[in-house]
This record gives sequence, C-alpha cells and structure tokens, in this order.
Amino acid sequence: MSVPAHRRGHVPGGTYETNNQFEALIDVGDDAIFQEVNETLKERFPIHNAATHPHPPPELQGSTWVTSANTAHQIRGYMDAAKQQVRGSAWLAMPELPTSSEIMENGDKCDLANKIQGAHDSKEDYLSSHYELQREDAIRPLRRAVQDVKARPSLKEAEYSGGVGLYSNVYISACVFSPRGLAVRISFSLSRIGKRIRWEQSKRLITGTLVALTPADDMFRTTCILATIAARPLAALEQNPPEIDLFFASPNDVELDPTRPYCMVEDRSSFFEASRHTMLALQKLMREPFPLSEYLVGVKPDVEPPTYVQNNPYTDLSSIVAIEDSASYENVNILEEWPDTSTTGLDKSQSVALRRILTKRLAIVQGPPGTGKTYVSVIALKALVANWQPGDTPIIVTCQTNHALDQLLRHVHQFAPEFIRLGGRSKDQDIIKKRTLFEVRMSSPPNKTRFKGPAIKGLKDITKRMQVLLLPLEANKGAIDHRLLATLHIIDEDQATSLETGIDGIEGLPQDTPTVPMEMWMGPNLRPVTRNQEQDYFEYEYEDIDLDFEELQELEAEAFNRDDDEFETLRGPVVLLGDNYTGARNDYLSDEQIRALLAKTKDLYRIPAKSRGSMYCFFQKQVKELILAEFRNLAIRYDYYVQQRRINLWENDHLILREQKIIGMTTTGLSKYRALVESLNPRIILVEEAAETLEAPIIAACLPSLEHLILVGDHQQLRPHTQVRELEGGDVNFDMSLFERMVNNGVEYDSLQRQRRMIPEIRRLLKPIYGKLISDHKTVLDPKNRPPIPGMGGCNSFFFTHEWPETHDANMSACNPHEADMLVGMVDYLVLNGVKVEEITILTFYNGQRKLILRRLMAHPNLTSRRSSFKVVTVDSYQGEENDIVLLSLVRSNDKHSIGFLNVDNRVCVALSRAKRGFYLFGNGLLLCQESKTWAEIVEIMYGKKGDKPKTGGVRRVGFHIPLECTKHGRKSFIHEPGDWELVNGGCEQKCRCKLPCGHTCMLMCHPFDGSDINCTQKCLKTVDTCGHPCSEICVDYCRCAMCEKATKGARSLLRQAPRDSINGVKQTLHTRDFSSGSNPATWTEFAKGGVKTSDAAAIARAKEVNEENLRRAEAQAQAHRQNIEALNEETAMILFADGNDSPSLASVPISAPAAPTTPPVQPYAAENQHGLITPPNPATPRELQGRQNLLIDIEPTPPRRIRYRETFDYSPFSNSGKAPERSLLDD
Repeated sequence: MSVPAHRRGHVPGGTYETNNQFEALIDVGDDAIFQEVNETLKERFPIHNAATHPHPPPELQGSTWVTSANTAHQIRGYMDAAKQQVRGSAWLAMPELPTSSEIMENGDKCDLANKIQGAHDSKEDYLSSHYELQREDAIRPLRRAVQDVKARPSLKEAEYSGGVGLYSNVYISACVFSPRGLAVRISFSLSRIGKRIRWEQSKRLITGTLVALTPADDMFRTTCILATIAARPLAALEQNPPEIDLFFASPNDVELDPTRPYCMVEDRSSFFEASRHTMLALQKLMREPFPLSEYLVGVKPDVEPPTYVQNNPYTDLSSIVAIEDSASYENVNILEEWPDTSTTGLDKSQSVALRRILTKRLAIVQGPPGTGKTYVSVIALKALVANWQPGDTPIIVTCQTNHALDQLLRHVHQFAPEFIRLGGRSKDQDIIKKRTLFEVRMSSPPNKTRFKGPAIKGLKDITKRMQVLLLPLEANKGAIDHRLLATLHIIDEDQATSLETGIDGIEGLPQDTPTVPMEMWMGPNLRPVTRNQEQDYFEYEYEDIDLDFEELQELEAEAFNRDDDEFETLRGPVVLLGDNYTGARNDYLSDEQIRALLAKTKDLYRIPAKSRGSMYCFFQKQVKELILAEFRNLAIRYDYYVQQRRINLWENDHLILREQKIIGMTTTGLSKYRALVESLNPRIILVEEAAETLEAPIIAACLPSLEHLILVGDHQQLRPHTQVRELEGGDVNFDMSLFERMVNNGVEYDSLQRQRRMIPEIRRLLKPIYGKLISDHKTVLDPKNRPPIPGMGGCNSFFFTHEWPETHDANMSACNPHEADMLVGMVDYLVLNGVKVEEITILTFYNGQRKLILRRLMAHPNLTSRRSSFKVVTVDSYQGEENDIVLLSLVRSNDKHSIGFLNVDNRVCVALSRAKRGFYLFGNGLLLCQESKTWAEIVEIMYGKKGDKPKTGGVRRVGFHIPLECTKHGRKSFIHEPGDWELVNGGCEQKCRCKLPCGHTCMLMCHPFDGSDINCTQKCLKTVDTCGHPCSEICVDYCRCAMCEKATKGARSLLRQAPRDSINGVKQTLHTRDFSSGSNPATWTEFAKGGVKTSDAAAIARAKEVNEENLRRAEAQAQAHRQNIEALNEETAMILFADGNDSPSLASVPISAPAAPTTPPVQPYAAENQHGLITPPNPATPRELQGRQNLLIDIEPTPPRRIRYRETFDYSPFSNSGKAPERSLLDD
C-alpha cells in the first residue's frame, strides 16, 4: 500500500502543507475522477477545486475585505489585534477555553492574590493578577469535579460532593453545521444520576456551561476533552435518551466516532460563560491604551474633571431644575457654580453627589439603603442626555444584573425613549423588550456590508465540503465503498479491482451500486450495527426542582441571547452519524498482521473468510482516522467564517447603535460585545451596582475612548459574588470590587445620607453598620405613607428568638424546618388580616432554607392558590429590592457556635434594610449575640437598651413569643411555636358565632375577615336539582346525591335530566332566602311601632300558602315516584331530611304554635326561621314526606372568597368518615 509524501496546498495569500490522504477525496477537479470516488457524492453536492476556494484559515490570511465605514472597520481591526502577539507573560497567550492540562492537573493555584492596598507595580501586573483570578474562579469548580470522578470513577452522582453532574453512555450522534459554530450532538444516559430530570426547571447543562468528556474506558486517567453546551432544546432533552449540542473547545478536539462511549462531567454550581469574555477583554487591554490607569492602577486620590468638561464646562441644567427656574440654568459653568437644592428638588447629599457625577473623570457615589442611588443616576443621565448633540457618541449604562438594568432603563425611557437594550432577555414586555437590539434590528431596513457575501458563501461552501467528507460515516447508509478505500490508499487499485471482478457474472446484482462488491466479499461476516440510542429504563422519582434555576437562566440568556440567533436550538444542516455495518471478528488480527496480509495479497478473495471481519474493522478504523484529520482542518476554516459572519452582524448593528443616545447592557454583555461597543467610541460609561460587581468586568469597560467613568453603589452592602468561595476575603480578596478598593485607598467620593424607605424603628437597626450617616426623610414618618401592620398592635418590627436546631439538605445548605413552619404561619396570619401576598417577602441567607420555605408555603391549604405570588429569595439576590413587609429567616442554630453568612456585615446590611413598614426576624438570638458584635448591637437596640425607641407598641422587640393583637377586640395573643398559629384565624381566641350567608353559624374563632369570605364546610342545606334529594356534600362543594349514585352504581344518565322542581319543563321556585343584612335604623323604628304584628301576619299567610302548594305538588308527583317512596323506611326518611348542625329538623317543630318574635327582622325571612313556619303541622305521611323535599331552602352559590372550618364533624349522612377534608381557609 503506497502512501504519498507531504504535498503543498495553495490558498489565497499563502500555502500550507498537508500529509492527509483524504484531501484527494475532496480536492477533485472533474467529474470523471469524482465518478471513480463515489457516484452518490455528485448527486448530493457539487464539489469545487480547493485551489479556487477563497477561504484560508485565519492564521494564513489577513483581512483583505474592508468596509467603507472606518468605525465599522474598527470591529474587524479589534478582532485582528486581539490575536497579535505582544510582549508579556504566558497569560497573554492563554486560549479562550481552558486546556485539558489545566483541568487534569492536581491541586489548585494557591499563589493568587488581589492587591487591595496601594498602587500596582505596572499595568501588566494589574491586568495579569485579575486575569489569573478570573480564570481560576471559572475553571476550578470543574477541575475539582473531574479530580473527584477520576479518584472514584464508579460512584453514583449523589455520592460525590459539591455540584458534580455526571452523565454516562455519552455517544456522538450527529454533527450540526450552525452559523454560531460547528457543533456535535450527543446522546447520554441519566443512570448515574438515578433520577429523572425536569429539564425546564433544572440548572443542569445550561447553555454556555463548561463540560469535560473522557472515554468510558479511561475516566480521566489520560484523556480529557473540553467543550461548552451549545444549545439545550427541551424537546431533545425530554426524549429518551436525551440529546444536547456541544461546541468543542478547539477544532483539534473534535471527535466523530459514533461508537465510542464517553463519560461527561459538569459542575452545576459554576457558569463558565460569564467569565470567558471578561478574560478576553483583559488580554485585549494589554494591546491598547488604558484610560484612567492613574486611578485604577496608581490609586491617585485627587480626581480631575473629564477632558470634554474641561474644554467646555458650560452645561445645560434646565432639565433637572424646576420649570420656573429652567431659563436661569441653561448655560451653567458646572466647575464653578451649581443650582440650589430648593431648585433641583434634591436633598443636599444628592445634589453634591450629582455634581460629582458630572464633573469628575472617576465619579464614585455611595448610596446606603433607601437613599436614592438609582434616582441620582437617572437625574445625572437626564442632564447628560440634555447636553447630547448630534454626532456625539452614545452614553453606555451597565449594571450587574438584568433586573437592575431594566429598572434603570424604565426610568430612562421617560426622557430618552430611543435608547437601546443590548443583549439578554428582558421580562419587561411593555417598554424594554421593544427597545432591545433584536427588536430594533427587525424593524430597521436591512444594511448590507461588503463582507456579508463572502462570509455567508464561505460558510455554505465549507459546510458542503464537510458534509461530503462525512458521507462514509453517515447513518442509515451501506457498507464502506471499496473505491473510497482505494482513493484513500488503504488498499491499492489491484485489490479494489479484485473485489469488482469477484462479482462479475453473478446475475441479479445491481452492478452500479458502490457497496455491493464489499457486501459480497464480506458475506455473513458483515453485521449490521444499530445506533447507540439505548433508553434508560428506570422508575426513579423526579429530581427536586432547582428553585433558583431562573438565576442561571438569566446568565444563560446573557451568554446566548436572541441577538446571537435563537440559543435554545441550533439552526443549520444536521448529519446523523453511525457505523452502519461492522465485521464479525472471528480471528482478532492485529493491525500489523492485517497490513502484512494486505501487502502480500493482491486478490482480496484469497483472504480467508474468517479474517475478513477483522479486516473490515481495520478499514473502518483507517477511514475514521483520515476523515477526522481532514475534518479538523476544515473545522479551523469553519470557525474562521463563523467569526467573519459575527463581525458582519456587528457591523450592521453598529449602524443602528451609533444613532442612539443611551445604550444599556449588563457588565457581562459589555465584555461580550466589547468589540462592537469600542467601535462606537463612547466617552461616558455609568456603572450601577458597581460595589456588587467584580473589578475585572469594570476594567473591561475601560475602552480607549473612555473619558468619564461613573461608579454608583454601596460597598457596605453585598460584595461581588465568586464561584469559588475560597477566593473570597482572606489573603486573596477576589470579591473586593473596584468601588470598595478605591474608597479604601482614599480616592475621593460622596455619600447619600437621607433615606426614604424604612420607618424609623427599622432604620435604627442599621446604626451598627452606618453609624449616624443615615437620617430619615419626612415621608417615612407619616403613617399615611407607612401604615402599621394589621394584627400586630403597633409592633412593626420584632425578633422572635428560639433554639430549634438547624439541619442540612442534600447540597449541605443549612435549613431549619421549625423556623420555616413559624414563618409560614406568620405569612398565613398576615394574609388573613388583609395583607396582600405580594406585599410580603421572605428573606433567608441559605438557599436550602429558601427551597424549604417555598415548599411549605405551597403546601399550606390557605396559601397554595397564591404560589405564583410568593417572594422567597436569598439575601444575595435581593439587593436593590424592597417590600412593605419582610420576614427574615436566620436559620443558624447549633452547638458549634457557627453562624456562617450571618457573620458577614455586608449581607446583614442588605437583610436589615429591605422592609418599608414591617420587619420580623426569626432565629437563635443568643447564638448570634455570642458570635457577632454587629448582631449583639442589633439585639440590644431591639431590646430597648440602645438607640431610638419605637413610637408604637412595646419597647422590647425581642422574645420567645410573637405578640399579636386582635383588630376586633384588642385582645393580645402570643405565638410560641408553629402549632399555635392553628389556634387563631387572624384574630383572637374568642369564638365568632356569626351567621354565615348560607344560614349556618360560623364555627371559627374570631377572625378579621368578613363572613361572606368563609368557606363553609358544614352539611349543605340544598336539594339536588335532578332528583330532589338532599345534597350529600358540604356547603363549599358542588351539590351531589350520594344515594342516587349508590343506587345506579355511579352510572350516568344518557340524557340530561330536567330539574326535579320543574313541571312541564318550567322551573318552579318556592322562594329564595336572602341572608344579606337588611338591618338599619328605619327597620328598627318601624318594627318598634307595631310592624311586628304586620310582619307576623304576613309570615303566617305565606307559610300557609307554601304548605298548601307543597301538598298539591306532592300529590301530583306521588304516582311517578311511588316505588322510591315505598322503599324508604322511617329511619332513612329522617336521615334524608336532617338539617345542618345548628338548625332544628324539619319534621320536629310544630307549625301550630309560632312563638312571638323577640328580635327585629334583620333579614327578610328571619321570622319564618324563628317560628318554624316552613315545617308541616302534623306527622308526615309517605306522600307528604316526598313533598317535603321541596321545602329545603334553595341557597344561591356562595361568594368566591371563603373560609374553611377547622372542626371535624359528620358532614355527609352517606360518608363513612367523620372528618371533613382539609380545605383552604381563604378561597381562591
């Protein structure tokens, strides 16, 4: 078998060498040669000569196509410059995705540190330290997961620590040629997980997640292949087995063998995509100017005005002052004068902060809770927009989270409606979504750039070539074509001819089918292969829902959003892969033996039949190796055109964005779209939530054109979040923001001081953190703006302390079940007192407790219908938010004196400052006082020893009992444990006994809600329309007749039956009792002046008429129902006509002696009830018994909101149970 030497290939702009024999299959010049290779290829794809193909790999050709717009060309220049080599350390040459050696190495990097005091030595020292910290934070979680699986490869997923995700029986099933990149589709098994997955509500395999694959027989001993999740279409994940798409980290890592099983590992607690673009931006900063480095690197304390302000300090401030004063502030030298606070409507600290924002190159503004950080930012943007002139560059606004960004842009919309929201998914459907780049792009006329045609054409051409290349591996095809083997020099021409000669003269064979010679030569040794699509057959339960999966979905949306095409499903051609046939190995020849056998045998029919199976497997192996080598070469070119297409899209987007005044994006989006944003040459960037953002993403915002950087935040609230907790604090301090580092190093800043959120008795709890910095605005002192919490007796804040021990969930997150039950009972109590569920937020420091509380809320019978309104969140995800009432679950209670997150003042600050008018804490106060100075001061304040005293309620706000006060009677109640909530229904322990609209007496204890809201669970007083029998259900349920159902054994009538009380199809209504209250002074006066006699006489007359009418109706119906009547014995009749629990039996009260009324007629038919006028005068005959069914009161449907009774009683005469089912206290 001859193998050609190295050959030289030609591409525009250069040459390259290749020793790939498969090049001959693709680089064909005419149809004659093509016919010899594979006739089927021509039918599917026209293949052109590679020498004329204008698509070199990126390393072989520079950008030869340029657009006319210089700014658009800047995007292409940015991408080219990012690949240029510069002098520096090895970190500048690190690839975008980690290498296998980084994941496989033992141990973590321990020499990392963020310098937080003083100046850095150089620009490279500054950038490299943040790059290395960012990279370690991004890849350490997966490295630990891989090392754990490598050390114990046979365990189930649940037996590993942390967030290891383990997927077995991973097979490559297809190749996807997407415009976003070349992807492979894999199928996998959930057997190592042992549970079924609700993929729509799971954090597993989120788009952008970094995963590691290893052959199943290797398990990371020698091989580790890195990839990212390209797309996770739910339809594919929910099938069995599930499928998902991957992007390999490098074209040289691409695998295609559909028969080789792999194992795949992820770390479910991390998200790589959020860091990868920031790392690229830090590398790019070493290749361009670094503005503001004197402050960020050199920590210069004194800040100068921006260059554009120094050149022209005269600014129009008319937009931020009162209308009557606007004319005086249209041309103000902001470096020398400033409007008075009475004119701007700002308080003094806000006015000072606003001036700093407009006059300093690096403007830092601290805003404690409720002081109006966002408001000041909006006013500053309003002033900047008012001074924006045509031709000016856009103002960039960025935030850490999508929610905060949308909130800020909603304010911006009021004065700058033509903004653009770049990247991400917005939940605001009314304003923000319409202004996303995707929506604006769809409504704009299409723009064409010169590069668009070559980029798209290049992708299409390279896709066709790669599809042709994969034909021998395509599923559902025949055996290997012998001519393909000859073309690839696996066999020579004589051997290929011998296969064709061997079938000459055999009748009935299709001579033009390429695979027939191989199939005939193999004979019974050729075995069909089914695709590796084994289904999981298990009856496992579903995995718990990831209740915080929405947080990762936000990150996923930011990483792959609609601006980058639909990220949930990859578009593009798909080639299914599979070994269609294999050889039966009867003598297991080695590769060397097969090569020797081929070298001495020209006629393949002389090879023994038993050896042909092994030889066919050898052919397959050689073909796969050659295809894979060439496929990887073409994958490099494919990636090149994917990048060119992306550049082209950004060039089009540039034309839209350059016309905008404000462009908003998250800090992650800013790093991702940095090339596009840099092409706009912005000079002003405002960063909200700056103290909650890692320093590296803000460094990425330092574009060469930047003149003015505004940081707004509060370093005493939440610090930035890292994926590796060991990198927080200590000697590393990776979680320290640029905002906090600048403040700690003496760089000038201003603070806002007047809060407008919390009532004073809640605000006082922040004194241990802020001292006397914060004061109250007059609006929070007015009870009309901050009304007291109903049912709490003026106690608007309280610390319920306990000693219930904590536990831990499967993820080792702290939980406290008793404390969770106590909070759920508190929510129920507040809702019963009229508080809306939307006005209550439950905060906790631990995700395990958050999940537990949410499950308990959903299971509570009074609250289950309001599950969509529950706000149960962790403290870390609630910064910048607020609500009327906040319940804080502190969780920690143990003998180890460990309080975890509760010892972090930044988190405590956020937790204490979210409530506007009601704040209730639940935790082990003694433990907190022992372990934290801050908590000790907080408890002392609430106990009344320090600070201001509350103006309502008791002074002491700490205790083992929660004090409640009935809004009706003013009685005090105290709740000590979760079961105590069952003793009150939002009121006190006094029995209610009010009359319900259905006629029953209320059996609840005192309640603050109206009786019309009650869900009555006593026996229904109605009759069933279709049969006339008494209803066997309780009041709240739909009427049904258990006796009829028993007689018919549940069978239903074929025809719809007419109501029982209808004659000839006309419904006969006896009367309808109206129990609505009619009591008023006029009726009382009329009753006292003799109206009682008139009322009694009318009532008696009506009763006689009713009685006579019923007797007549009973006579008419007796004949039709005689059989049923005779079957009834006296005992059954009495049961059927039994009344409710608190009403006399219809057959037991005589009509002849009505008692005189003693109370005024509050309701129209009250007199009839009290005199027993609706009962017969004499013992009933069977005929009369039948007629009395119509005497049951026809009650109208009860109102939509109801209350349940907690008593148990025999609510149905046909039920074997003596208890009513558990029902909602408040109806839906």
